[in-house]
Amino acid sequence: MHGSPKGLVFAIYYPILAAIGFPANLMTIVILSRGRCSLSRCITYYLVSMAVADLLVIITVVILNRIAGIYFPISFLSITPVCSLRSVLNYATSASSVWLTVAFTFDRFMAICCQKLKIKYCTTKTAARVIGTVSTLSCLQAAPLYFIYEPLHIVNNIPWFCSIKLIFYTSPAWAANDWFVRILTPCLPFVLILLLNALTVRHILAANKARRRLQAHRNGENQSDPELEKRRMSIILLSAISGSFILLYLLFLVSFLYVRIARVTYFSGTNFNESNFILQESGFMLQLLSSCINPFIYAGTQSKFREKLKTGVKYPLTLIAKLFK
Repeated sequence: MHGSPKGLVFAIYYPILAAIGFPANLMTIVILSRGRCSLSRCITYYLVSMAVADLLVIITVVILNRIAGIYFPISFLSITPVCSLRSVLNYATSASSVWLTVAFTFDRFMAICCQKLKIKYCTTKTAARVIGTVSTLSCLQAAPLYFIYEPLHIVNNIPWFCSIKLIFYTSPAWAANDWFVRILTPCLPFVLILLLNALTVRHILAANKARRRLQAHRNGENQSDPELEKRRMSIILLSAISGSFILLYLLFLVSFLYVRIARVTYFSGTNFNESNFILQESGFMLQLLSSCINPFIYAGTQSKFREKLKTGVKYPLTLIAKLFK
């Protein structure tokens, strides 16, 4: 694989993804945690938790799974029990990232469209509980995946690598579990995010239209309105976060549907030209790309975040310049 063009693409793509995603998410956590971006504490809780989940995806899935598999194909990480545990961690962190995006979208829906419930729901205490619940359930949901693997080779009584058991494809119980897992992540999040965003954007546009009419009636003409600008930025932030999620997870969803409907297996062989390998790996590449997109969305839509990011980047450069003076 390493000598093939596809192997070369993976060998280059994943280190670049880690090199960008790790510092970007770490910087996001630091900047948002300091609470100086003119965001409410509730929003900050969700954005920080999403950045933490994305950082864990970069560590567990990209570094310990993809990069380690490419550059260190035979290592402690390749022993079957460790390999199975990595699979559980991969899914748990990815599911947490997805459902925290849903939780954030729902929180913004409540804050914008449900004014009566906003005071009770949109609080830091509720945000902390939701984040904790999502993280715990994601781990519990991923736990059964530990038992779907068997050793690919046994050398000196040591099981090596992970091969999906045949019963995973033939057993109705495992098929039901696979459907359940995939519906929860990412099928259901797709539907929820699209629905909540549609309702939120519709509410904001209707409120903006009413506000413009009121402003025109009072002032005789439309003038610059800070509240309308704030709402416009809310639409942009919501649409960017959820839109990138939907686009980058779409191929991953198609890959799952192809496996179950066409009755083929997930790739675990050596023919890297197989259509299911190309589809599956392309879906994974886009899915993992989503773990380093949000910091760039914040930088593009939040001026305060952009300012703090510039300050953070300039600070070490300033120290280095002082050392050489």
